[in-house]
Amino acid sequence: MKAEVIRELQEAVGAESVLVEPEQTIAYECDSFAFHRHTPDLVLLISNRDQVSRAIQIARKYGIPFVPRGSGTGLSGGALPRCGGLVLVVTRMKGIREIDLENRQAVVEPGVINLDLSKVTAPAGYYFAPDPSSQMISSVGGNLAENAGGPHCFKYGMTTNHVISLEVVLPTGETAQLGTRAADCPGYDLVGVFVGSEGTFGIATQAVLKLTRLPQGVKTLLAAFPTLKDACDTVSAIIASGIIPAALEMMDRRTILSVEASVNRAGLPVDADAVLIIELDGFAAALETQAARIIEICRKHDCQELRVAQNEEERTMIWKGRKQAFGAAGRMTHDLYLQDAVVPRNRLSDVVVRIYDIADRAGIRLASVFHAGDGNLHPILLFDRKKKGEEARVLAVAEEMLRVCIDAGGTLSGEHGIGSEKNEYMGMLFSDADLEAMKRLRTVFNPEELCNPGKVFPSRHCRFF
Repeated sequence: MKAEVIRELQEAVGAESVLVEPEQTIAYECDSFAFHRHTPDLVLLISNRDQVSRAIQIARKYGIPFVPRGSGTGLSGGALPRCGGLVLVVTRMKGIREIDLENRQAVVEPGVINLDLSKVTAPAGYYFAPDPSSQMISSVGGNLAENAGGPHCFKYGMTTNHVISLEVVLPTGETAQLGTRAADCPGYDLVGVFVGSEGTFGIATQAVLKLTRLPQGVKTLLAAFPTLKDACDTVSAIIASGIIPAALEMMDRRTILSVEASVNRAGLPVDADAVLIIELDGFAAALETQAARIIEICRKHDCQELRVAQNEEERTMIWKGRKQAFGAAGRMTHDLYLQDAVVPRNRLSDVVVRIYDIADRAGIRLASVFHAGDGNLHPILLFDRKKKGEEARVLAVAEEMLRVCIDAGGTLSGEHGIGSEKNEYMGMLFSDADLEAMKRLRTVFNPEELCNPGKVFPSRHCRFF
């Protein structure tokens, strides 16, 4: 990087906030999808909107690509600098500027940790509903970029359903206001366009978020099954009954055993091939009837053990097993590759069985923990990249699994995004005309393709490749 560029950036954000040494920048070579690694030329630790704007203006002046980054918990390579350049880290922007309980709104900066917002609002009876498994450390800015989900998005929706308006710095360096705090804002839904754009449309510097009332009552059940198919069929039967649980999560035997062998053991039944976590919430008077119906459905599908949490401590213990499942997977392997596809619920059982068959045929160990209620699958491919040819086999297996999901009427991603992980697979789902239409939209926001290049679209659509 030229000395004059470094000097201008240091003047813009402060010399101490520009990381230039290789031992500093290497920490930003990947996000939680460590399969791909690219080291940035410089890292900027941003403190406010004006610094974001000035840094982008300097990047444009010299034609340097730049990538926004929050906590780095993304799982699709969305925050890694594929083309070098700058990484703009916004974790210092962590102010909760306003809590407006009368209108059920919170005004926050992008570096605010997801769960911290709910901790602040819980005493007043409110919370921020999107709950990705990384919510203890993931930032609101990252949630916005990836349109994050979580176990309870089945009932409450994705991040986009909880965003009212945004202040953003565009890839031109200009600041724009998307939406207003009033209901039914006229004009195009630019908030909806921006949320889930994976950092390719600009950088959110402030968000007005919707707060949700804490439910009057919650009932959490844990059901164990002798086969994965039984558990999947139970999911379909619960939804077909007309009951909409707050969450419907599934873990397979390999995941159960890894959790129970870890420091986060939660008392999960280790003799089960699969467990379902079923959570109901709402008016307390209705929960007993719904729970009784779900218990009946579980038993009709050969449920071998069923527990109902009797207090908050037992509920927390059940969820502890689910929330720590991905971390516990590290006990099983040197390397892992986490997939994120979605299939229609009525195809869940067939697709899950086929996915395990694909892995078995290739000799790749597989674990699963996923949002069964909305068909969002998370197969975890376990491997050792040091073994010759194993990485290539894993990628081939992952591609075949995606094709099975798409052929079943599903899609490439439910919540992790496309990033640099699945961008080359976009042609499986979209025609060239579809991709061209999306590219034209990106060009409106990001005309020079400097903002997070090499993401979402196949490489042939990126001018840097």
